[in-house]
Amino acid sequence: MSEKVLVGGVGMIPFSKPGASPSYTEMGAEAVRLALRDAGIGYESIQEAYVGYVFGDSTCGQTALYEVGLTGIPVVNVNNNCSTGSTALWLARKAVETGAADCVLALGFEQMQAGALKAHWDDRPRPRERFLPILMNLTADAENVPQALRGFGGAGREHMQKYGTSMRAFAEIRAKASRHAANNPLALFRNVVSADDVMNDKVVWPGVMTRLMACPPTCGAAAALIVSERFARKHNLRTDVQILAQSMTSDPVESFDPPSLISYVGSHMTRAAAKEVYEKAGVGPEDIKVCELHDCFAHNELLTYEGLGFCPTGEAEKFIMDGSNTYGGKVVANPSGGLLSKGHPLGATGLAQCYELTHQLRGTADKRQVEGANLALQHNLGLGGACVVTLYGKH
Repeated sequence: MSEKVLVGGVGMIPFSKPGASPSYTEMGAEAVRLALRDAGIGYESIQEAYVGYVFGDSTCGQTALYEVGLTGIPVVNVNNNCSTGSTALWLARKAVETGAADCVLALGFEQMQAGALKAHWDDRPRPRERFLPILMNLTADAENVPQALRGFGGAGREHMQKYGTSMRAFAEIRAKASRHAANNPLALFRNVVSADDVMNDKVVWPGVMTRLMACPPTCGAAAALIVSERFARKHNLRTDVQILAQSMTSDPVESFDPPSLISYVGSHMTRAAAKEVYEKAGVGPEDIKVCELHDCFAHNELLTYEGLGFCPTGEAEKFIMDGSNTYGGKVVANPSGGLLSKGHPLGATGLAQCYELTHQLRGTADKRQVEGANLALQHNLGLGGACVVTLYGKH
């Protein structure tokens, strides 16, 4: 019989620009201390740990945790591209749900370098190398644009061509993110920008993307303590946030055949993971009032509205222009400011989303609080690929 899985404590440090942050060891250790303090337990209570990061040597997870304690627990290091943090959460949830452990730590951190993402190994096959011709052929006119921008920007352009979506729809998403982040003291960028500001920013791909439509490289850390209900009650932990359902998917055949950049950047992974979560929990997208989703680019946020079922395929621009993606609308998307404003330290992102949604369900999100939220959805996507969708509920 599966155990009820609760979020016993969360911790997160303010995100910062590359070169302005402490080391990953300091960031990771501080996030753990904050989560322990939030839960009201000591490090000795943790039975297992799953630690996510993308850029780092082997056993960086142990290196960070050893700053908090030396208890001999198993530590598993996780690397699943941009969904690394939520993959650590997925593993922690499984350990508790199956009864293998009662108190498990999920930690994510990243000490990033400035500039666009780049490969760090040039003497071996690149991830997705077999499928890169799809990207290159469909964006042959953008050969000087960095690869991640070509993928997500190209997917946005495909949506524009298929459904008549305007570039301004992406600008409105970025402006919305800035309004939400203004109320988040942990966000990297808290200055409010208008859609006009976004449209008039530096062009990185004419007719497709300006600089403000892309998330910045960021350093940071976040952590969550995942516990069984019996452990929470025994140790007088909070029991108000439960993981109701969770799914992790990788690429199906349809991601690459027929060639489509919307498919290439993960739409099929998103749809499959969301469908499984909704079915497990017996709810639908219309029941979700707050969501943290993977807006690495404004273009991907628009695509994800459709992938998660918040609006029909092809109608995301109307969804945006109607204000359905913010306070007073159908669902508040990224009340934290999302990756676009909060920042995207790859290994930490999934657990930062968990931090935000835990506070939303607790009713402790201050000015960001979404009224009446009793279900919260998390979507974290990594190309390569992995997509993790998690549904939290009030317990």
